[in-house]
Parts: sequence; structure tokens; C-alpha cells
Amino acid sequence: MNNILTIGKKELKSNFLSPVAYIVIVVFLIITGWFFTSNLFLAGVVSMRTVFEIIPFIFLFYVPAISMRTFSEEKKSGTIELLLTRPVTDGNIVLGKFFATLMLAVFTLLPTLIYVFSLTSLGSIDVGPVFTSYLGLILMASLYISIGIFCSSLTENQVIAFIISFLLVFILFMMDKVLVYLPVGLASILEFISTGSHFSALARGVVDSRDVIYFVSGTILFLLLTKFSVERRKWS
Repeated sequence: MNNILTIGKKELKSNFLSPVAYIVIVVFLIITGWFFTSNLFLAGVVSMRTVFEIIPFIFLFYVPAISMRTFSEEKKSGTIELLLTRPVTDGNIVLGKFFATLMLAVFTLLPTLIYVFSLTSLGSIDVGPVFTSYLGLILMASLYISIGIFCSSLTENQVIAFIISFLLVFILFMMDKVLVYLPVGLASILEFISTGSHFSALARGVVDSRDVIYFVSGTILFLLLTKFSVERRKWS
């Protein structure tokens, strides 16, 4: 556990030393802020619904951007060799980088709580769906980050890692958007695989164990694939 924390702190510090992190955070907050204010002042709707609808789309770009450097940068600079020779397991390295990137995503979401506090001062809002929406966003970010660091472990080129992870999360998110064009049997399978359908259920305020298990098991799967990818480097 100490090794995971040490690697996580180092990775998190490295994230905040990089201008890329600040750029994507600022862009994230500008976009969500615009949708929040336009919904509140132009439409006159006291709700977080629009913000929670747009954030999953932003995640398609945001998460690959913050996770693309986790392994790719170390591969390109050659520091991955030094890291792998330290008295830490490959699992510790993967989890350390995963939790550091997840914390960065959580830090990015935290300022959006200002929107919630603003709405509570203007009128009553349903706290249940707000809480479950944030839970869904964190679970979605966890899955996307695990996919992102897996893609980063496959190449030393950050741009390639970004493109591959973007395509994967985009496909996962968009699967439930084409169900009406598919046979019933195939549609039900794609709906289950889609991240969008599971997040939508949580955003409605319904905490179903199947949705939580979907995100958690998907995250674990890609973390294991990342571990195998890192181990493969030792064998080659």
C-alpha cells in the first residue's frame, strides 16, 4: 500500500507540474460553466441536468488527455526502466498511476460543486440524483482512466495513446445511441456494454448494483490488461 501511495503522490505531483493538466482543467470548467449559466439564466431552469449531460461527452476527450502520458512519457524518456527495477510490483505501479490520474479527475470535478451550492441558494433541488450523478461520473472516469493508461502502456507516443483511448471510450459511450437500428438481441448486448446507458441510470437517481459492478469490473479488467502489458516489457 505504501508503494502505491508513493507512486501515486509522485505521479500526481508530476501531473500538476505539467501545463497540460491546467489547460484541460480550465477548458473543462469553461465548457461546463457555460452550459450551467446558459441553462440557469437563459432557460431559467434550476437544475444540474445539463451539466451532467455534457460532462460525459467532455470525458471522451478529457480522460484520454490526462491519461495518455502515464506510461508513454516514461517509455519515451527511458525512466520506465528505472521504475521497473525498483522494489515495487508491476501492480503497485499500475495502481499508483491509476489512482493519481483518478484524483486529478476528481479535483477537476470538485469546482462544479459551486454550481450545486448556487442552485440550493436559489431554490430546492433533488439531492439524490445529484449525488448519484457524481458517483456515476467518478465511476465512468475510473473506467475511462483504466482504458487510457492501458493504451498508454502500449506505446511511447502520447498522441497515439490519446487516439486509441479516445476511440475506445467513444465506441463504448456511443453504443446505446444506435440501438434503434439494430436487432433486439444485439441491441440488448450493446446496451449493457455501453457506458452511456449505465451512467444514465445513475443520473436518474437509481443506484443499481449492476451499474456499479459494470464500471468496477470494467476498470479492474483494463487495469489487469495494463499490468500484463507492463510485464510483457520485461519479457521482451
